[in-house]
Amino acid sequence: MGTGRIGGNSTKEYLFENGTHEEGLLPRDKFLEVGARMDARRDYLRSECSRLGLDGTGHKAYAWEYLINRQYHVIWCNIFKAASTSWMYNFNLMANYTAAFLDRTKEVPLELARKKYARPTVEMIRKAQGDSITFLIVRHPLERLASAYNDKIVHAWPKSFHDQMGRRIIKKYRKAGTKPVATERYPVFEEFVSYVLDEARVKRSLDMHWTPYSDFCTPCKFNFDVILKFETLDEDQRFLIQMARLHEVIKPEWRNSGKGTNTLHNINHLYSRLRKSQLDGLYNLYKYDLQLFNYTIDNYYEIIQKDDSNHG
Repeated sequence: MGTGRIGGNSTKEYLFENGTHEEGLLPRDKFLEVGARMDARRDYLRSECSRLGLDGTGHKAYAWEYLINRQYHVIWCNIFKAASTSWMYNFNLMANYTAAFLDRTKEVPLELARKKYARPTVEMIRKAQGDSITFLIVRHPLERLASAYNDKIVHAWPKSFHDQMGRRIIKKYRKAGTKPVATERYPVFEEFVSYVLDEARVKRSLDMHWTPYSDFCTPCKFNFDVILKFETLDEDQRFLIQMARLHEVIKPEWRNSGKGTNTLHNINHLYSRLRKSQLDGLYNLYKYDLQLFNYTIDNYYEIIQKDDSNHG
């Protein structure tokens, strides 16, 4: 399917909601509307890849995080903190784990998935794309970073990998003489951002929960049929399930393993603590994610600390 358009006569192949029909399916008009949105996103991604030169031979394709389901002909690049919990569950259902087993098991969903989905090569993905729908789910990079901070750092399990990471960040980035606040046993957001930017600056591999997804999925090196966005996720998921004829296997449900809340208010509160130089650094880190998927950070510049000169 690789580059096929959605719409036109091909829509007769799909099932539509007709009042008494399948629960959760989009009606025909809505399906076509979302299909047009997908066409526009795909065209935009292609033109940006070309404009930025990311589709050329100088950039290597990275296949490690893709899952290929040959039974249902779908290929997904798993971006952590972008509905990955929901879709890992769905891919485990498609790998013939039962819902009852998935709901009671203590095994990590990603580890269960990798027992059924070998890590593919670039050639395996390209070959499978001939008769498959390839998709990924993206969200605003700075929302994703705030979500990862809240989930993995603020609510880290005691003695876990991320709890230890948090302690190292405090040790390195908390200024001497800063009076600790009772709730701040974990790094505050600006300490966490300093850590992420320093790791990126010295070219250390970033944690998968905040690695730029332009590195993770190399979206300019593969053809994507469907680009789902967090902002329109409910409709986008229904569209994908319908297009891939998965409605009897999975339902467009929302499974969020995240702890705490990630409302716009909370995200704005976190970013209001940053200095302009830190926001500039985040823009540079996530520049391709922002450009390829048509996101802006202009509004974040309105909420950061205005005066950079008072800070060391």
